[in-house]
Amino acid sequence: MTDAMFTDHFFTNADGLKLHYRDYPAVGETTGLPVLCLHGLTRNVKDFEELAPKIAGLGRRVIVASQRGRGRSDADPQTERYMPPVYAADMIGLLDELGLERVVFIGTSMGGLMTMMVAGTQPQRIAAAVINDIGPSISKPGLDRIKQNTASREPVADWAEAAARTRDGNLAAFPLMDHDEDFWLDFARKTWIEQDGQIVLDYDGNIISMIDGDEPLPDIWEFWEPFGPIPTLVVRGGVSDLLSPETVAEMKRRKPDLDTVEVPDVGHAPFMTEPEAWAAIEAFLGRVD
Repeated sequence: MTDAMFTDHFFTNADGLKLHYRDYPAVGETTGLPVLCLHGLTRNVKDFEELAPKIAGLGRRVIVASQRGRGRSDADPQTERYMPPVYAADMIGLLDELGLERVVFIGTSMGGLMTMMVAGTQPQRIAAAVINDIGPSISKPGLDRIKQNTASREPVADWAEAAARTRDGNLAAFPLMDHDEDFWLDFARKTWIEQDGQIVLDYDGNIISMIDGDEPLPDIWEFWEPFGPIPTLVVRGGVSDLLSPETVAEMKRRKPDLDTVEVPDVGHAPFMTEPEAWAAIEAFLGRVD
């Protein structure tokens, strides 16, 4: 891993909320367009603390944003706006603020849905895309697990308890890390924060409104169609319960030049620094603008 550093910034979106983002400069000679990294439902900029420097080390500027209600970004008092199309519009606003016409999108889970929203409205902004463990059809078992994981937001007493809670909720996705205490503590520090003398989850509890209810999320295959001319790589966790092999096969049937990679023994969602994922991403970025 390179020692690339980042700077912290904030921008004000169309709703007047201040959103936090990190800017990792390209290391050495610039080799391609910047990369915009988009996290999952309950995550924030810390999700890309390992991946972003690796990409910057390839000679690309990397922008990583925390969506409204996560990390250091403002919570939204109008909770009905916690939806992927709204987040996607925020990211178009960020690109406009930075003067970036086209970038490579890398989206994990909800971030992949956001990328699809952008493809459906402003596909010209997407030079290429890496979609991490999400597709136009979402498997209900995975959605039910996420609902269960987000059902409790009780504070914890210390970082050891935060790591234990993180392990309990994510062991099915990372079974080989069962006894790796450092992994779970690092994972916990990405998803919890010390606040007012307590250790709490680092997101507004209202963000889960998008998955409330018993009905599965609707299929959005119409948002996959614009990816026809866009170079795209899909990363799937080998034991993912959210992105099924059948959905990946259908994505490839509709886009025959789709690149895919599967990360063995990892569920939802890979961090994309796993050897199989990183090798595929490095090769993919080497072929696109």
